[in-house]
Amino acid sequence: MKKKVEKVIDVLSHALVPEMEIVSAEEKAKVLKKFGVNEDQVPVMLGTDPVAVALKASPGDLVKIKRKEETGEYVSYRIVS
Repeated sequence: MKKKVEKVIDVLSHALVPEMEIVSAEEKAKVLKKFGVNEDQVPVMLGTDPVAVALKASPGDLVKIKRKEETGEYVSYRIVS
């Protein structure tokens, strides 16, 4: 029998994955207030998403995503479900 070999890939260090972090409860409240939305109105990231797993994110956590483009840096948010 052949042994099954599992490869561990660090998705957070991949060149095509933008910088992501879980924000604090205080920053989460500020972001929701700034945009005038509640948690139900924020785009969703599944808890099974490889990035959510790598970040050890829990349902309800707000993930800040920083994308660097040729024209500048853009920030977006996702709530983990």
